[in-house]
Amino acid sequence: MDPFWVFAIVCGLIILLLFIGAPLKPLRWIGQGVIKLVIGALLLFFLNAFGTAIDLHIPINIATASVSGFLGIPGLIALVAIQKIIL
Repeated sequence: MDPFWVFAIVCGLIILLLFIGAPLKPLRWIGQGVIKLVIGALLLFFLNAFGTAIDLHIPINIATASVSGFLGIPGLIALVAIQKIIL
């Protein structure tokens, strides 16, 4: 697709949202989900940084960040258990 058309479509959607208005509740859910993903990625980063002493490394991707972000510390413990026991 030509970059001009991509830019035109994005600008058109922005203008449409400015005139109509964006529904607030779905945007709030999306924002909270993104924040939880970032928190999960940070938890995994610190786990990997401090887990090198015991040879522990969990890759940071969407699946592991969502598990640790939405479930919190129990999700992080579950990822460690899966890493050590199953894999």
